[in-house]
Amino acid sequence: MKSATGLTGSGSRDWYIQRVSAVVLAVYTVVVLGWILCNGGFNYEQWFGFMMTLPMKILSLLAVLSLVAHAWIGMWQVFTDYVTTRQMGPSASGLRLVLTSAVIIAVFAYAIWAIQIFWAN
Repeated sequence: MKSATGLTGSGSRDWYIQRVSAVVLAVYTVVVLGWILCNGGFNYEQWFGFMMTLPMKILSLLAVLSLVAHAWIGMWQVFTDYVTTRQMGPSASGLRLVLTSAVIIAVFAYAIWAIQIFWAN
């Protein structure tokens, strides 16, 4: 049975995307922390120079897209598991729709904002 609101319509594909996105986010974290540890006492110009290199722009874009996918899948799972009629009563469907819509709007806005930050320069 295909899911009407999941990211890919398949639980196993969503699981795989969430794991791959976690690896991308971990790599991004290690790269940024590694740079900070190797460049102690850096200033804005050095940080800007590092973050605006093409490899970091690409890695940042991948990290933002991974964060969006990871957050969406995770929140959708939480909403479908815990915002149920059994646990919340008859208003659960409406609440789940509102929460899901809020997450979609938030991750879309954050993704556009992050892309503008890294690629508008």
